[in-house]
Amino acid sequence: MVTLSDTPVLTTERLVLRAPQAGDWPAWRDFAASGRSRHILDGRTDAGFAWRVFGHAVGHWVLRGYGMFVLTLRDGNRPIGMAGPWFPEGWPEHELGWTIWTSEAEGRGYASEAARATLDFARAALGWVEVVSYIDPDNLRSIALAERLGARRDAGAAVPCPDEPCLVYRHPREAR
Repeated sequence: MVTLSDTPVLTTERLVLRAPQAGDWPAWRDFAASGRSRHILDGRTDAGFAWRVFGHAVGHWVLRGYGMFVLTLRDGNRPIGMAGPWFPEGWPEHELGWTIWTSEAEGRGYASEAARATLDFARAALGWVEVVSYIDPDNLRSIALAERLGARRDAGAAVPCPDEPCLVYRHPREAR
């Protein structure tokens, strides 16, 4: 199997966070085909679109040297979501994003654990000071998580896609 080499691996109490691998595709595809992806894929569930979005996540690591980490439980390698720094071309600001791919992994605090670890990584390893999260206004769980992380809504901030509904949550500048 081909993998991205020289990419960091983060560990938390319960998770391993690593760069995407080819073997993650089936879990991502299944997530993308489900209603769980509606807040990030705008309701598009076709496999071709999911493939391109997954390729975008992999390519971000190659082009930027960092990207969204795939979350796995420490006692296995089954992917359960993604979290991490995100800054594709044209994005107005550095973003911290997260997704949980399965209902079995939801509500267990994995997204919060991963978001905290990757925010710390973005600040320490990438030197990010200003960090936002772009959130669909209907994604109440992500809004709640952003607020638990200390982020506050910034109604005046630029959004990446002005024609789509999006809230900007700005994370506090100081370290936790």
